[in-house]
Amino acid sequence: MREEFDISQFDKYREDNRREVKKANGGLPNSLWDTYSSFANCYGGVIILGVKEEEDGSWRTTGLQNESKLRKDFWDTINNPKKVNLNLLTDDDIETYTMGERKDVIMVIYVPMAKREQKPIYINNDIFNGTFRRNYEGDYHCTRLQVKAMLRDQTERTMDMEILDKVPMEDLNYDTIHGYRNSHRTLKEGHPFERLNDHEYLRSIGAAAISEEDGQLHPTAAGMLMFGNEYNIVRHFPEYFLDYREEMDSAIRWTDRLQSSSGEWSGNVFDFYFRVYNKMIKDIKVPFKMKGGERIDDTPVHQALREALANCLINADYHGSRGVVIRKETNKITFANPGYVRTGKKQMRMGGESDPRNKSLMKMFNLINIGERAGSGVPNIFNVWNDEGFVEPVIEERFDPDRTVLTLSFVKKVPEKSAGKKVLEKSAGKKVTKKTQEHYDKILSFMEAGRWYKANELTEVLGVKETRTKMLLRTLVADKKLEDNGVTKGRAYRKPDKI
Repeated sequence: MREEFDISQFDKYREDNRREVKKANGGLPNSLWDTYSSFANCYGGVIILGVKEEEDGSWRTTGLQNESKLRKDFWDTINNPKKVNLNLLTDDDIETYTMGERKDVIMVIYVPMAKREQKPIYINNDIFNGTFRRNYEGDYHCTRLQVKAMLRDQTERTMDMEILDKVPMEDLNYDTIHGYRNSHRTLKEGHPFERLNDHEYLRSIGAAAISEEDGQLHPTAAGMLMFGNEYNIVRHFPEYFLDYREEMDSAIRWTDRLQSSSGEWSGNVFDFYFRVYNKMIKDIKVPFKMKGGERIDDTPVHQALREALANCLINADYHGSRGVVIRKETNKITFANPGYVRTGKKQMRMGGESDPRNKSLMKMFNLINIGERAGSGVPNIFNVWNDEGFVEPVIEERFDPDRTVLTLSFVKKVPEKSAGKKVLEKSAGKKVTKKTQEHYDKILSFMEAGRWYKANELTEVLGVKETRTKMLLRTLVADKKLEDNGVTKGRAYRKPDKI
């Protein structure tokens, strides 16, 4: 059985972001192709024909009247480029089952996640009106901005390699460039690039290139992002914005803030990285260790934070909205960047496949020993957090607008032996399952004391439907782990001040 669908679990399934049922009594429903597009443009999924969703969310088989004709119609349609721009399926991706006393036939269609270079998958020969994605409420049309982001991500030549033909080299910030060169020289003494003049050096690291238009040296997009001044960067990336916020006191909106648009510093990616990193680590406890008679102040947690910050900046879509936002709170740090995960959230967690959105930026960070080239950076972060006994990091992928969010919590995990004793299912009077307890732990570690959250804010964190999220929240309220605001419409939840 495939992960998405196990016929023995049929009665337990409900529609979500990976499963969709359709009756198909009168033939292939038109909405099937919306769902095909949405699954392909997200994480893949399974479409089940011959099944009806009841009012309570459960499934009931209705059967297919002519399965063989339906199958032929499906293949004829999906192979018609005027209907579907690309067929991702093979014969092995369709299965049929006979169920129940009435011998109802159902058809299961497995839709894989499209590769980056295949997206967007669209229908009706209309890329802007026929591209869909999916959330827990169903399929929805992608915006023009989302479609353009997928098109930008198709090519192997990443956005930051573009040569800015009209921009003179003098538009770069040479104080930043010399700071970068000093870091490179200190870390890799005797490197061949050390003897180059500034322009030759920038060309060698991918920050500048010869233009085919005039045969002159100009900054690349990566060079402008890394070494430009903010007022020049926004001419080429109008949505460019870098924001660091410290929210360490619930009574104050923020206790410290650093913005690229402040005009008080360069506002470029390189300077942002080092300014933010130094702010992030100032409260990190460093264990006392000695090596060769010298104290070691660089712990695995420091290394993981560097990796998380670099990963956020390297994989940002600088054409995307809302910019890069780093939030430091009392018990967690959140890294958010515009752009979906190019390899997919699951592959990002597993590692082993490196597909950065900005390859030149990655090269520049790598040259000063920041960032992992082999796709092992995020798994290393998870390993460090596990070794430290912290609650597992949370990766979220949000759409409309596209956004990737990594949350690193400094809350210690609840020991397994005591975890089951802490929360009871009030409705059933039974101890919770291990999976449910994991959901409780994720909610409690994600929520900051004193701040109100709505159920839909936690749905993506948990990876379950909103109805399930509300059920979990109600149980936590009943057990006095959370409190709600007592209203029916717009109900919100928060941790009590003392928990």
